[in-house]
Amino acid sequence: MRMRKVTSTLVGFVLAGVAATPAHAQTIRERQWHLDAMKADDIWKISTGKGVTVAVIDTGVERIAELEGQVLPGKDFAAGYTGYKGDERTDFDAHGTGIAAMIAGSGIHPSGDGSFGLAPGVKILPIRVPYETDPTTPSWVAAIRYAADSDAKVINISLGVDGTAMQDQARSEAVKYALSKGKLIFSAVGNDGDTVNRVEYPSATPGVVGVGAVDAEGSATKESQHGSQVDLSAPGIDILTACAGKTELCNTHGTSDATALASASAALLWSAHPDWTNNQVLRVLLNTAGKPTDGSARNDYVGYGVVRPRVAVPTPGDPGPADVYPLPDLAAAGAAGGKTAETGASKPVPQPEAGVKKSDGSSLPWIALGLGACVVIGGAVTAVAVRRNRR
Repeated sequence: MRMRKVTSTLVGFVLAGVAATPAHAQTIRERQWHLDAMKADDIWKISTGKGVTVAVIDTGVERIAELEGQVLPGKDFAAGYTGYKGDERTDFDAHGTGIAAMIAGSGIHPSGDGSFGLAPGVKILPIRVPYETDPTTPSWVAAIRYAADSDAKVINISLGVDGTAMQDQARSEAVKYALSKGKLIFSAVGNDGDTVNRVEYPSATPGVVGVGAVDAEGSATKESQHGSQVDLSAPGIDILTACAGKTELCNTHGTSDATALASASAALLWSAHPDWTNNQVLRVLLNTAGKPTDGSARNDYVGYGVVRPRVAVPTPGDPGPADVYPLPDLAAAGAAGGKTAETGASKPVPQPEAGVKKSDGSSLPWIALGLGACVVIGGAVTAVAVRRNRR
């Protein structure tokens, strides 16, 4: 089901399945396969993201245990639109809370068993925007500009709208403004990869890092949209995380999840190297990504590869020039805030390819867990919220 033109790229909270009761009930952390695959426990010995704020432009962030003390006062841009009650701490569609938890969940829960985000030291700046609009309207543009003027270093937008917004100058200028203020913007490319594969914004906006989703094998998921708008990828299947609602635990999939993990990866790296610029952080993420298996520098399914903070944080290599944006898409759009774009083709807008199901992979060496480890299990079965597919 779609809500007018704007869609959330988090496909849904789905029941992963229930296994027979094991001799030893696994903790929630033990069931978060993506954190094991990304070597989170090793990374946290170096960086937890402390000192970095991530702005989450989404549906709001509820008050849940795993985010207690992690969320800063933010801004509500949904006020004034019909049907939106509360403020930025009211999640009207149980989406933004999960995204925030994937990034900064502390693992702290009254039960003693909570879920972790990839960067549990990060602070979240909640910025709520309405669905009954699209990125061409003042609320989305204002949200990006608000984040640009904040102390946040990373801006996470796990939302998108199709190509109706491709000529929106206000949105493009807001993105350039954010880059000029030293921010990094990550946005989900969408979940119509196995159907219409429409191009969505702001992921296709020059200056925004478009993020696709991969599975436990490092291959692009069928639903993850593909095209030249894909710059990086991250895990986006069977992601167990804290969320809003009575169960407070959800199993999700989609490029929304992948975007949250890409944003968290940037925060981990930036925390370890606080003097780096946005350009240097992004360059290292690109240089250390698990490369496409087809031998290319990038492809339309995983972009330049799958983020690997476990490599980027301990062994970043040369971050390169501080004032040069490392992706080629600003070359045609012009330099952002006086910065010089590196040589390369601009990010073209591909024509939709209906029914494309190819899943080119990345050489990312995941831990051999198998998707069986992603199934929600335990001595006492925890209910998992079920969300509708907005496609």
